[in-house]
Amino acid sequence: MPGDAQEGARRYMQSCSVCHGINGDGVEGVNLARGGFRRAASDEELINLIVNGIPGTAMPPTNMSAVRAGMIVSYLRYLAEQPPLTGDAGRGRALFEGKGGCLNCHRVQGNGSRLGPDLSDVGLSRRAAEIELALLEPDAEISPESRFVRAVARDGVTVTGRLLNHDAFTAQLFVAERGLVSLDKSTLREFSFVEKSPMPSVRGRLTDAEVADLVRYLVSLGGADSP
Repeated sequence: MPGDAQEGARRYMQSCSVCHGINGDGVEGVNLARGGFRRAASDEELINLIVNGIPGTAMPPTNMSAVRAGMIVSYLRYLAEQPPLTGDAGRGRALFEGKGGCLNCHRVQGNGSRLGPDLSDVGLSRRAAEIELALLEPDAEISPESRFVRAVARDGVTVTGRLLNHDAFTAQLFVAERGLVSLDKSTLREFSFVEKSPMPSVRGRLTDAEVADLVRYLVSLGGADSP
């Protein structure tokens, strides 16, 4: 996903998804992901609608800058260019639970590990293109719930785990083979975010067809056909 579209995706989720929904079809008669708009024939007109709203409708002005609105437009255009979903959710589930090794880090409906984020409802918050990107290029965008930190105590003991919560005084991590670990920050000489995702790419490990199956399964999680 291009950089502007990635930033636009974040801004869309923050500012637009409450009314328009994760998939852009939350308002009856409006589907933002299809690329056709009744009131806008160009990107500039669409940016204007986002910034100023539509008088006489439920669409309010956002007071967003034209640059930020343009990022949302880039994201909407990107969505419109995406091909329809292929793959099979049943085969994807088998891959998730077997060959893909996903349960070594993730959980679905109480099954699996707590090391990575719980994916039981991932289909409600991430679109297919975002999920595919995360599978193929895990370092491209690391969500807050996926951040890992490295903590080094004054005696040199080092621990690395997924950050669950922290404040000025303590931090709670989930660490492989140790589970929940609570740290007193006053005892640390280093506390830093790990820049790269610990998740390995499926590129080269799964075929294109298998990736499509896995994406289809993950998109289904949290939806009507969720297992």
